[in-house]
Amino acid sequence: MEFCREIGSNMSGVQAVYSYASCMANDLAISDVARVFGLRASAIRYYERIGILPPPLRKNGQRCYEESVLFRLAVVQRARETGFTLDEIRNLFFGFDPGTRPRKRWRDLSQRKLAELEERMKRLKTMERLLKRMENCRCDALEECGKRLLSRTWHT
Repeated sequence: MEFCREIGSNMSGVQAVYSYASCMANDLAISDVARVFGLRASAIRYYERIGILPPPLRKNGQRCYEESVLFRLAVVQRARETGFTLDEIRNLFFGFDPGTRPRKRWRDLSQRKLAELEERMKRLKTMERLLKRMENCRCDALEECGKRLLSRTWHT
């Protein structure tokens, strides 16, 4: 067990998953699981509560995780890193017909996320253009800015 703690402190994220899994096939404490991913135990409990993680076995009242929870959390972490919300992650696991291959799940969700990102990037470009215009403002008062803005909106 001490060896596993050392592995966890010297590695982070997914790299440590395999080391932990090979070191302790079962009986992972919540603190061990949390440490592998740099999460708080409360985050692990929250993932259980919202159904992203299955409820763990219990021994003497303590949560006891199997190695499969590490693999599921690796997917959750990667999805979070790429901007997926918890609802989208839940959809990744449960929003498809049973037997749907991971490739199709990722592709469907990624296409939606990419469309969302494209729209967000368009909005950011518009914001950038507007901010650059505002930097060149020659108005003497904010009311004058408002008057000019309204006249542009109404007359364009």
